[in-house]
Amino acid sequence: MSGFYLRGALVEFMESFPIPIPNVIIFQYNPETMTHTWTPATTNPGTPGSTSNPLAITGDPQESFSFTLAMDSNDMIADGDAVETGLATLSGVYSRIAALEMLLFPTAPPGGGLIGSVTAALGIGGASASPDPTRQVPAAQLPTVLFIWGPGRIVPVRVTTLTITEKLYDATLLNPTHVEAQVGLRVLTKEELAYVDGPLGSLAKIANTYSQGLREALALANLANAVESIIGMLPV
Repeated sequence: MSGFYLRGALVEFMESFPIPIPNVIIFQYNPETMTHTWTPATTNPGTPGSTSNPLAITGDPQESFSFTLAMDSNDMIADGDAVETGLATLSGVYSRIAALEMLLFPTAPPGGGLIGSVTAALGIGGASASPDPTRQVPAAQLPTVLFIWGPGRIVPVRVTTLTITEKLYDATLLNPTHVEAQVGLRVLTKEELAYVDGPLGSLAKIANTYSQGLREALALANLANAVESIIGMLPV
């Protein structure tokens, strides 16, 4: 497709020294369709005989996305970019597949890993010395990713499913040259975002607040149409 067009993307910030490096996965082609699913929050039934509100809910609704991405190495080569041409010629679309797959692998928490283990064992940084040098550091988490679909939809997500269908291969090393990847994303709730650490933590919270604020503003804008349409339908 010739000319400029806005592409969707997934962005992950990886812990690295001295500064975090963003793992930016720009969609080679935007998906033709996307399923946007909302699951209402569950109600709290309470205990029999209690006076608790049976309509009370436990939190916000759950939001998720699913779509299929197409990747083709021949088009990467035809685009003429030197880096993409080299990668596509050498390994087909393996580099794009690997970038998606890494979104499913847990990352070490800030201060975790080997340095965190040694610090915890020696009592460095204000922690008391532990007689057990194998004391566990904070558990690793799956990467938090920003799903970007235009300026109106930027949300922090976790990749929940990834199914890759390899359709064509090159004739020399059997590198996949045409692939379809079915991607499932779950949007993080405000409660979950409170536990997001690392370089993406603040950015994820800002993105969530921005998207929710935009949704509320658009819903208010729709009230003008709703009021005009409902006049004459009400019994009073």
